[in-house]
Formats: sequence, structure tokens, C-alpha cells
Amino acid sequence: MPEWLFSEAFVVWGSPTTWLETVAFVLALVMVGCNIREIHWGWPLAIVSSVMYFGLFWRSKIYGDAVLQVSFAVLALWGWAQWLRGKRGDGSPLRVARLSPRGAGLAIAASAALWLAIGLFLSHHTDSDVPWWDAFPTAVSLVGQFLLGRKYIENWLAWLAVNTVSVGLFAYKGLWLTLLLYTLFIGLSVVGWRAWRQRLA
Repeated sequence: MPEWLFSEAFVVWGSPTTWLETVAFVLALVMVGCNIREIHWGWPLAIVSSVMYFGLFWRSKIYGDAVLQVSFAVLALWGWAQWLRGKRGDGSPLRVARLSPRGAGLAIAASAALWLAIGLFLSHHTDSDVPWWDAFPTAVSLVGQFLLGRKYIENWLAWLAVNTVSVGLFAYKGLWLTLLLYTLFIGLSVVGWRAWRQRLA
């Protein structure tokens, strides 16, 4: 990654904001806008944005979120393929749908198990000062990304939880532009939920 991306673009509340964070911010907003409208070009934007946020989070010692960005980039390739050619189990085209009660239970259980596993790993194997705070959005984001790729409306609820917790995490780390991004994401999660609910109707 070019070193100039890590240079200061401007200062927010006494904390320098890099060009890397600025460009990733813009790409991430466009990506979510595409997701709300079911435009598949959001997925390649997700790949580029995720790679950029990996560099930003790693330098900030938010290791869970940094590794999550690598997972996002890989899952984005899968999600892009799903939106272009994916089908439901009965062979019908992939459209917006709701999870079954069993599916919702599995999503919650997977989030809890991942949170525990990631939190323990970060606590014992890194110098992170926010292991559990970092682990929660990391865990729930992985589940949310899967739900988004399969066009389950509950992905927006997962993102709402992730974004809310992340706002506090980024405030603690002084990543103010990213904090603004995730604050906007909270509102966009609600917009996405409503838009997809209309498509269900």
C-alpha cells in the first residue's frame, strides 16, 4: 500500500485523518448505497474498501477488525457471485427473504460462538487493549456478511448491532472519520431494512 495514503489529509478534533481513511470512507458509503438498492457493484467496492481499512485498523491495533477486513474481501467475492448467479435451495432466483426461526437461532448462536472465540484469541495472543469490544463487531459482521450475500433481510439487524458498538470503539481509538462513517451506517442500516422489507411485501 503506497505510503502517501498514510499521510495526513486533515485533522479532526486534534486527531490526524489520513488519505487512506478518507478514500475508504467514501468507498464504504457508496458500497452500502449499492447494497440497499441490490446493485451488485457494491461487492467489488467492498473489496477495495476492506483492503484499505485493513491497513488503517492494523496500524491502530484494532486487530480483530483488521483481520475482519481480509475476511470481508474474500467473502465479497463469494457475495458478488451469489448476487449474480445464486439460487435458493428450491432452485428459485436469489431474492430478498426472511430467515426461518431456526435460521435466526443459528445466526445468533454463530455470532455468540464467534464472539467468544475471537475475544479469547485477542485477549491471549495480541496486545489489543479492547479485545472483547473489538471481538463483538468482528463476530457479528461475519454473520452479517453471510446473510447479506444470501439476501436475508436480517443482515440489516446484524449491521445495526455492529455499527452501534463500532461507534464507541472508534471514538476510543480517535478514528473520527471512521466514527462518522459508522454513525451514518447506523442510519443506513435502518434505511436498508425498510427498503428490503418493502421488497418482501
